Amino acid sequence: MIVDIICPLYNAEKYIENLHKSFEMQQDVQIGNIRYVITKGNDNTEEKVKKLKCIYRIIEPKDFSHSLVREKEAFESNADIVVFVTQDIIIERKDWLKKLIEPIEKNEAEACYSRQICANNSMEKYTREKNYPDKSSIVSKEDIPKLGLRAFFFSDASSAIKRDIFVELNGYDFTDMPISEDMYIAYKLITGGYKIKYCAESEVIHSHDFTLKEQYKRYYETGKFFKQNAYLNRYKVNSTGGKLAFYILKRAVEEKNWKVIMKWLPNMGARFLGMKLGKLSKDK
Repeated sequence: MIVDIICPLYNAEKYIENLHKSFEMQQDVQIGNIRYVITKGNDNTEEKVKKLKCIYRIIEPKDFSHSLVREKEAFESNADIVVFVTQDIIIERKDWLKKLIEPIEKNEAEACYSRQICANNSMEKYTREKNYPDKSSIVSKEDIPKLGLRAFFFSDASSAIKRDIFVELNGYDFTDMPISEDMYIAYKLITGGYKIKYCAESEVIHSHDFTLKEQYKRYYETGKFFKQNAYLNRYKVNSTGGKLAFYILKRAVEEKNWKVIMKWLPNMGARFLGMKLGKLSKDK
């Protein structure tokens, strides 16, 4: 199957060269096009991309959308599989892409996502451990009663979807989403009778260390997403977040990670408050 890689870029000067090389080093896959969407910034991303073998377009900051940018590129692609990635992942393995798309080629699943590993010793390290274990798994509609909201977990930091299925589902329904567009499409896939595979052998390094302000903002936007997509609230939303919170604390105590232990309560407070206020927001 032919694969198109789709990657939005913003002030990506420090990422783009190594990221592009990591795409080109992939083995035993047929890459059709690497498609970049550059949001105008204040660095030399555009100049660096011009030198690469790729398709790219440039948009104004006001025109950027996590959902609409990806949707447009996927709809315009002629590939069998579209792969969504973010600019800040690090790919070390030459079989990352093969392991990501293999379940689609073998008809095991219609969508897949990679394992993400955090390279720092922050709270994100334990979040990644919990959300991205070392064992692969497949989720289908039959798993919803057992998994609840977790059945729709998906990440387009590194993911693959069979393009004709993405088009059949009408992508993100031409909806502008600032966050959680991956959960939105995952819900449509699972409830539509399709399968998603978590591919533990398709590894990427993806590291964050959010400030309290950044964490609050992310969860505020997530709260707005759940308000706008209220059908998701019946799937044990609070239960899922609570389990993650206590896993983080447990692992930080086990490793005597005092930095994380000290930050845990205010961090969880920022998440909880952001989610609550986001759900109460009158913003559209």
